[in-house]
Amino acid sequence: MSRTIPTINTPRVTLRGMRPEDFSRFAEIWAMPEVVTHIGGKPRAKSLSWDSFLRNAGHWQIVGFGQWAVQIHGHSEMAGQSGFFYGSRGLGEDYDPFPEAGWLLDPSFQGQGFGLDAATAAHDWFDRVIAGRTVCMLAPENEGSLRIAKALGYEPFREETLEGDTVLLMSRNGPPV
Repeated sequence: MSRTIPTINTPRVTLRGMRPEDFSRFAEIWAMPEVVTHIGGKPRAKSLSWDSFLRNAGHWQIVGFGQWAVQIHGHSEMAGQSGFFYGSRGLGEDYDPFPEAGWLLDPSFQGQGFGLDAATAAHDWFDRVIAGRTVCMLAPENEGSLRIAKALGYEPFREETLEGDTVLLMSRNGPPV
């Protein structure tokens, strides 16, 4: 099975398929303590980043969606990622069967609206091509991601403990009205 990963351009960012040459940057971003502070709290080892990088490619091939590399216009390297995946986290039938949305940026690009631009473009594509309920999981104290989630139409439905941390589970049944 072969699937083409669409490229999406907005006025400020491009969402594109991750390329083999992106891996070093991908691993670098996931090793930054300030990136993972609200995502498990531990910088990822390069081997775990490799597993995640390959899992992303597999999502596109197997289910027809995944995460894109986020490239800020005027910058040559990827700045983060945004898109969808199945996390299979064991969080219940109200969460696990649904595509999980995620977004992440290098801290030097945070707080400038790039994350919302990228996540909005990803969700617009999802609403047109796949459609249906999506979920996301956030640390309750991650104010930036909470703002993005709310702008995208996510509503909290439950708190859960995952690997010792409290997380907020949110869902979205389609674009905000």
